[in-house]
Amino acid sequence: MKDASALFRLLGDEVRLRLLRLLAAERLNVTELTGILGIAQSGVSRHLGMLRDNGLIEERREGGYTYYQVAPPESRNGQTALWALLETQFAASVHDPAARADQARLKEVLRLRKESFATHGQGQQLVPGRSWAAWARALAFLLPAGDVADLGCGDGYLTIEAARWARRVVAVDRSEEVLKRARALARRRKVANIIWKKGELERLPMKDASADVALLSQALHHAADPARALDEASRVLRPGGRLLVLDLRRHEEVWVRERFGDRWLGFEDAELAGLLKQSGFGDVRVKVGARLTGDPFTVLVASGIRPAAGHSTGAAAS
Repeated sequence: MKDASALFRLLGDEVRLRLLRLLAAERLNVTELTGILGIAQSGVSRHLGMLRDNGLIEERREGGYTYYQVAPPESRNGQTALWALLETQFAASVHDPAARADQARLKEVLRLRKESFATHGQGQQLVPGRSWAAWARALAFLLPAGDVADLGCGDGYLTIEAARWARRVVAVDRSEEVLKRARALARRRKVANIIWKKGELERLPMKDASADVALLSQALHHAADPARALDEASRVLRPGGRLLVLDLRRHEEVWVRERFGDRWLGFEDAELAGLLKQSGFGDVRVKVGARLTGDPFTVLVASGIRPAAGHSTGAAAS
């Protein structure tokens, strides 16, 4: 009875049940689980240890990582009936908001795995040296040096990649804390051609016609007024300058509002194209940039050119 009491106390915790639900679907490591659950890594490790010690999950080393998964049927030591109950509950909770959010984040983890180029093909064939970063830097050799505006730059990873081929990058974000981390990263990478500025997308701290390329990477859905943000992107571009937008297609994952501060749940393809045209951009194109079957998030890539005639949206911010 003591063993049964301890087991049911173990399962009387929402986080541990969420862990079991995820690990019943996919083997995952601590870093991935931390990102999905949104709790501290130490907490995830503690819960995993308890589940492992009670025979509910097992761990395996693979490729330098420790992965966790539910114990296979042959290792469940008389817990067959318990697992049948758990699996019934997991299936019944498929529409629960918390379960849906965990599932969406799991899909994103799997997408990142697929795009990491760590493995290739169904046979898990190793491809040494293959990476998205290397391809991005190689393609940058085809681009002319120019002035770039990275609008909503975040932690600065894209900013630094752009700085490798740009003459100068002006990186704007509204968070001083985020900019502090971005500056530190640039110092570590020894990148010096970046100007960091605090400001809002709807009122950029940049002069008119001061950039050749403007980037809005996963930033537009954070804008209070996306139309105004695109007006500002047009204002800071020189005639003939190009805008590149990466953002999400409209989705129903409302949990991103609280988790990431998203103001908008993405944009429809035609809606995004219309916003660019409304801000005066020509040669507007919108295409799918990334999509994984079953993943609630689809990445749209949009581009436009500021016409040579110009598109005035107001006075420059100082």
